[in-house]
Amino acid sequence: MSLRRLLRSAFVQRAAGFIGAEYLRLVWLTNRFRYDPANVYDVVEPYMPMIIAFWHGQHFMMPFLKRPQDRAKVLVSRHADGEINAIAAGRLGIGAVRGSGDHNGAFHRKGGVTAFKEMVRTLEGGFNMALTADVPKVARKAGLGIVMLARESGRPIIPVVIVTSRFIRLNNWDRTVIPLPFGRGLIMGGEVVTVPPDADAVALEVARARLESELNDATRRAYAAIGRPHGLDHG
Repeated sequence: MSLRRLLRSAFVQRAAGFIGAEYLRLVWLTNRFRYDPANVYDVVEPYMPMIIAFWHGQHFMMPFLKRPQDRAKVLVSRHADGEINAIAAGRLGIGAVRGSGDHNGAFHRKGGVTAFKEMVRTLEGGFNMALTADVPKVARKAGLGIVMLARESGRPIIPVVIVTSRFIRLNNWDRTVIPLPFGRGLIMGGEVVTVPPDADAVALEVARARLESELNDATRRAYAAIGRPHGLDHG
């Protein structure tokens, strides 16, 4: 049986999702995490429900942002590995919206239009909505989709980075970071990005570029703060 067919097995997906979630729980419990700013929840509380933005490959620890009283969902692709991610997220208390977009903000592929509408409804329903700012195969370059979501929903975007001092970095398109137990961790927030409801193409591009800059800057600062200044490029 090929790996692709194996990943489509419901049993394998459930098992992988369970193992993945419990591994991440171990990472969370065995790393000494701190927050920057220390009062980050007091800072972001007035912005809830909010859009939480992060980079592909830096997503594994994001479920642990959620406090027991918070409600949140995450955008997950419809691919087989997305099913595993959705199962893991669910085990960690995060619901899933399924779909994908592309760099130009089009949501026509793989249920994207439906996903976009569901994300708007999610935010209107008082849930925080988490999603990657970049799109597949174009790492660390924010797409227009997330700023279009902010325009449509009227909700602010909060850039977030979670890093650990011990990790493995894969040699793939997004340089996926697998966090390891028994180290130090940092949760860092960037400056809030807002998009007015009447934003035209120029304003959307300004917001997109600002979000990209905020996420990249926060990522650099976070790795430097835990003693891994080259963490963006080296495992």
